[in-house]
Amino acid sequence: MSAAVNDERRGAPEPWGDTVQVEFEDGIAWVTLNRPDKRNAMNPALNDEMVRVLDHLEGDDRCRVLVLTGAGESFSAGMDLKEYFREVDATGSAAVQTRVRRASAEWQWKRLAHWIKPTIAMVNGWCFGGAFTPLVACDLAIADERAQFGLSEVNWGIPPGGVVSRALAATVSQRDALYHIMTGETFDGTEAARMRLVNEAVPAERLRERTRELASKLASMNQVVLHAAKVGYKVAADMPWDQSEDYLYAKLDQSQFADQAGARAKGLSQFLDDKTYRPGLSTFDPEK
Repeated sequence: MSAAVNDERRGAPEPWGDTVQVEFEDGIAWVTLNRPDKRNAMNPALNDEMVRVLDHLEGDDRCRVLVLTGAGESFSAGMDLKEYFREVDATGSAAVQTRVRRASAEWQWKRLAHWIKPTIAMVNGWCFGGAFTPLVACDLAIADERAQFGLSEVNWGIPPGGVVSRALAATVSQRDALYHIMTGETFDGTEAARMRLVNEAVPAERLRERTRELASKLASMNQVVLHAAKVGYKVAADMPWDQSEDYLYAKLDQSQFADQAGARAKGLSQFLDDKTYRPGLSTFDPEK
């Protein structure tokens, strides 16, 4: 994006403030779902705001990595049953229901799963039901070891809504997924890490520090290459091997064309010529 376009984007009113808050810190955009009195349950207003936030941050140079979290003591309690379901159903309008569902899906997985910048979910408390979708859509996830996770829909006489079950199928084993889908039993952050629903679980007092460490590492890396690497993995996962080979080589070529910093040439030079980079022993320096 050109400097002029980015300046124009920055000059536009920032699209957060009511149900979403954004803070910037050294290339990290801390995006906070901000309905703490409702355990950050996702209502139509929040979903609409998150669509606008993701659209804005794509072109904001202050954001090189996005961290998604929740205000107060919850990541998110899932969908707001009153505002998202009962009030929308009460309109009797299929058009309203379609629009509301579209905004929800648009940010929670359609955009977030393939977003152009790295994303990390920082699970700071309750994570229930529909909140599993943006959790899994983020590239990486760090949780408070005492955070509470749950799929309680079966206790209300309904199966998990949206694409929650699909999100589980993409991350945890069938045994673990079906156990919690069918029993509705909760589990903590430590168990979520064992199940690989999150990358790791840490004590609450270290949660932001550990998330910042990871986000800072990603922010320092080549963004074009990171995007090609993560999207390549996610798309190729659903392809046969022969198709994935062709697709991943195409992503490689695309990244080399788009990467004006020349990360590939620099990396090869540091490994083959300068002998300054050894995987696992030293760090690749994109500035050299």
